[in-house]
Amino acid sequence: MSPAQDKVRAYRLGHVAETLAAVLLRLKGYRILARRHRTNFGEIDLIARRGRVLAMVEVKARSAGNSLHAAESLSATQRRRIERSASSYLASHTDTQDCDIRFDLIVVGRGRLPHHLAGAWIAGD
Repeated sequence: MSPAQDKVRAYRLGHVAETLAAVLLRLKGYRILARRHRTNFGEIDLIARRGRVLAMVEVKARSAGNSLHAAESLSATQRRRIERSASSYLASHTDTQDCDIRFDLIVVGRGRLPHHLAGAWIAGD
């Protein structure tokens, strides 16, 4: 398989994983406010709200192996990018000022149900 085909395959896998993650969050009572929210700092895969909790969600997909290993692949640089993107989102959405912000991770593995890690990290760690 060529590098271009690998890239297309990974893009499609990411889309499917984000859709599964959004469905999982909806089943848990969250309202999806944004998907693939882009800022000058980067992208947040999903932004979801349930009550006063506003979850900034990173979705990690793996085609094979233990899906929980994907959690280890979220680097400090990626976390900072998501945190900066979240700050940008909050600055432009004043209706979220009363919310408790949380950074979540949803891991999707082939043949497995999505795994939601609420509060996967704390901003600034």
